[in-house]
Amino acid sequence: MNIPQALPRIVQFEKMGFGMFIHWGLYSQLEQGEWAQAYQEIPFAEYRKLADNFTASEFDAEAIARLAKEAGMKYVVLTTRHHDGFSLYDTCGLNEFDALHTPAKRDLIAEFVAGCRKYDLVPFFYHTTLDWNWRRNTQWDTSVFSSGTQVMDEDEFQEYLVYLRKSVEILCRNYGKIGGLWFDGNWSRPQSNWQEDLLYGTIRKYQPEAIIVNNTGLNALGETGHPEIDSVTYENNSARPMNREGMKKYLASEVCKTMNSHWGIGTDINFLSPLQVVEQLCHSRGCGANYLLNFGPTAQGGIPDYEKALLQLVGKWIKWYGEAIYETRPVPELQCQGRDFVLRNGKVLYYFTFDLGIRGHVNVTAVMQGPGLRTIDNLKEKVLSVAWMDNGEKLEFSQEPESGITAIRCTGFPYGTHTGVRIMRIEVE
Repeated sequence: MNIPQALPRIVQFEKMGFGMFIHWGLYSQLEQGEWAQAYQEIPFAEYRKLADNFTASEFDAEAIARLAKEAGMKYVVLTTRHHDGFSLYDTCGLNEFDALHTPAKRDLIAEFVAGCRKYDLVPFFYHTTLDWNWRRNTQWDTSVFSSGTQVMDEDEFQEYLVYLRKSVEILCRNYGKIGGLWFDGNWSRPQSNWQEDLLYGTIRKYQPEAIIVNNTGLNALGETGHPEIDSVTYENNSARPMNREGMKKYLASEVCKTMNSHWGIGTDINFLSPLQVVEQLCHSRGCGANYLLNFGPTAQGGIPDYEKALLQLVGKWIKWYGEAIYETRPVPELQCQGRDFVLRNGKVLYYFTFDLGIRGHVNVTAVMQGPGLRTIDNLKEKVLSVAWMDNGEKLEFSQEPESGITAIRCTGFPYGTHTGVRIMRIEVE
C-alpha cells in the first residue's frame, strides 16, 4: 500500500494518545458556555465589563497540570484566545483586551506553560481564527447568526489576518518550545482567503516541530486541509479509521470531546461518566486517534469538583492499562467480536475487552456478556501467553494456525472489581 511515512513530530503526537482540553475566558463568568456572547447577542461594551471582575484568583496552573498527569494525559490544550477575542496572554500592545489589563494582571499562558513543564506535559495553544470583537465595532449578522459570523468586508478581513498572525507570532516566540497550535474558526468564512500559507509559515519559522491542527467543524469531520496541517479532527464525535493510502502526507487524527453540553462552563448536569470517558478513549485509540477531553474551569479558573473526580477515576484505569494506550497502533486485519479490538506494540498485542461482567452470583452482580470464549481472527503468529493486565491472571487459549483463529477463555472481573474495559496482554512469537 502507498502510505506516506509519518514525520517524527506526528509520530510523537500519536504516541501521546490522551490529552486535556481547557476552555476558559471571560465567558466563564456567565456560566452559559463559551458562545454566550453570540447567542445572547451581548454588545461589546457590555461584554467588556466582564473583564473588570476577572481576577483569575482560582487559577492554579500547577494543580491543573497535576490533575492531567494523574489522569494519564500527556498534553494539555488551553484556549489562549477564544471567539470573543479576549486573550489569556500578554498581547504585547496589540490590544488591551487581555488578562494583563484585568484585575488578574498576569500572563496566564506563561503560568500554564510552566505548570505543564513541571509535570512533564506538552503544552498546546488553542487560538481562534474567528474574532467577534476585533476593533470593537462588530455588528451581528442575524442571517448567519448560528455561525457567529461578523460583518466584515474582504479588505477589512485581510487587515484582521495581519493582526491574527501577529498574535500567533507572540505565542510562538515568547513561551519556549510548545507542542502545537490548535486553530478554530475558518469554518465561519468558508469562501474567504485565510492566507494559511502566511499563518502556518509564521509557526514554522519559530516552532518548526509544532503540530498544527485547524478544526474543520461539525459539518466536515475528519476532512483534510492545508499541507501544513498535521492532524484531522472529529469535534464532539467519534473517530473513524483513516485510509491514508495515496495521501501526500501522513496525517494523525484526534477526537475532541467535552464532558457535558458546553466547552466553557455552563449550567449542566448531563456529564459523561468515567466509564463513558474510558470507552471513548479506547474507541479513539482503536481507530488510531488521540482523545482530547475538555472541561471548563470556573469563572476565576478553578477546577470544578465533578470534573476533578472524574479525571481521578480515569487515572485509576490508566494505572492498570496505560501501557496499552500510548505506544500502540491499530491492527485492522485482526477481527474480534462485538466492540472488542486489538492494538499492537511490537511483539505484544493488547486485546480490549468490552461488556465482560463480574464473577459471582447473578442476583448480586450486573449481568453482561460475562466470561467465556473471545476469538481473534487472522492471528497467524504463535501466541506465547495471555494475561489480564490488571491482576496478571493467566488465561487459557487455543490456536488454529492454518485458519488464524485464536480463542481465549476470558474470566470475569473478580467480585468487588469492575474497570469497565478490561485489557489482556498477549505475547506473540
